[in-house]
Amino acid sequence: MVRPMGEVSPAGGGSELADILRRLEPLLGPAGGAPTPLRGGITNRNYRAQLGGREFVIRLPGKDTALLGISRSAERLASESAAALGIAPALAATLPDCLVTEFVQASELPQSKLRAQPEGIAQALRAFHDRGPRLETEFRVPALLDDYAQIVTARGGTLPEQYTQTRKALARIDATLPASDPVPCHNDLLNGNLLQMDDGRVLIVDWEYTGMGERYFDLGNLSVNNEFDADADERLLTSYLGAPPTPAQRARLSLMRIVSDAREAAWGVVQLVLSELQFDFAGYASRHFDRLQSSLADPLFEEWLRAATA
Repeated sequence: MVRPMGEVSPAGGGSELADILRRLEPLLGPAGGAPTPLRGGITNRNYRAQLGGREFVIRLPGKDTALLGISRSAERLASESAAALGIAPALAATLPDCLVTEFVQASELPQSKLRAQPEGIAQALRAFHDRGPRLETEFRVPALLDDYAQIVTARGGTLPEQYTQTRKALARIDATLPASDPVPCHNDLLNGNLLQMDDGRVLIVDWEYTGMGERYFDLGNLSVNNEFDADADERLLTSYLGAPPTPAQRARLSLMRIVSDAREAAWGVVQLVLSELQFDFAGYASRHFDRLQSSLADPLFEEWLRAATA
């Protein structure tokens, strides 16, 4: 089961999907019936398909996704590595225009449960950060916002006023935080990308934004997108670190929650000029800009900056 960011994947595909099935049959066996669109996905189109008597998820990349900072070769490597670590569905096949993973019987991980018991996802992330592959792509949010801004203006779009304010805030955070060694990261830990297996294991899907980056970005991205409070953040950090966090580590997580909202807001802005899918990208960007501005206005923001340098 796959639920990337978004609402409902379009039912299209037509001859393109039929051609992909024909090319997959020598690898996975004969197709059994027509694929069904999966809910979720405002970057790609995802289908559940039967091949060789087994069920798979076929992901067809959306238009111009390379401009979003996505590397399909890095996605394949990360997906394969995460599966070997037992934290993602098995990668079944890849073609130049699609990626195929095993369909797993799982349920979406409720946010309330995730906040109360973040140990499973914390340990999965630590495993990938420490033992995942060296990836060809970098994931740095300030650079990503610069790239997105160039794309928007080149395609005749307009950057909202909050975009400039956000870039200034990111520059301040980036200049304040002590440097850390980059590690392989997922970078898209929305609730829809987390699956709960019957045996209690947590699986992570949708590795397309993977890249070498800041481990605390993954933690902050998970925290803010799943509405963690201070107590849930403490449980997350303690499980991830294997010990109670220091004030500097707590502050770094809090700042990365802001950086995550900056990325999500900018992603919504650039998708307005890139995506052909029907989705309220403007509303998506606005929600994240609003939350980011609220965080920057919090008196604790200055305390986080001071504490993070300790």
